[in-house]
Amino acid sequence: MSLSASEKKSLRRIAHHLDNVIMVGEQGISEGVIAETNRALDDHELIKVKFALAERDARRAAAAALAEACAAEIVQQIGKVGVLYKANPKADPKLSNVSRFAY
Repeated sequence: MSLSASEKKSLRRIAHHLDNVIMVGEQGISEGVIAETNRALDDHELIKVKFALAERDARRAAAAALAEACAAEIVQQIGKVGVLYKANPKADPKLSNVSRFAY
């Protein structure tokens, strides 16, 4: 799955007002974090993840590893916050951030 520049721009606009749903701590990516991220992506499709890691390279590596483990796409990563997207055609419109906030 690869998003075009205009799709990423639209998703960034939607994600701007979202709160962090997942937090990755110093222990890194665990099975529990992957399971919870998958659950959140199934429900919301577009989520923010906070990476509480000190080093920039470690944050980027953790974001890439989490996205790969969840078969998601990194829409944006600024500082300690990353935005992940995974399309779900069967998503509940009341929970999906994409369908609720799409303009």
